[in-house]
Amino acid sequence: MSVSTLLDDLAKQISEAIPPGARNLQQDLEKNLRAGLNSVFAKLNLVTREEFDVQAEVLARTRAKLQKLEEHVAHLEAELLKAREQ
Repeated sequence: MSVSTLLDDLAKQISEAIPPGARNLQQDLEKNLRAGLNSVFAKLNLVTREEFDVQAEVLARTRAKLQKLEEHVAHLEAELLKAREQ
């Protein structure tokens, strides 16, 4: 669920909780709630699940590549040490 959809749903649920006599304020309230919630979420620096998953995948690939490079460096260092001993 995107942040925008979440904000829309949350604002709608809150505005629907308003008594029927005050429904003429509903659109105004929804707009103000949406703006306020946008501000709060922006300050929290939240990311969507999709963005998080993409970054987690990038991190996993980077870690795997780093592991291979570390193994390769260790192999090269061992070969260099062996060559110096000869």
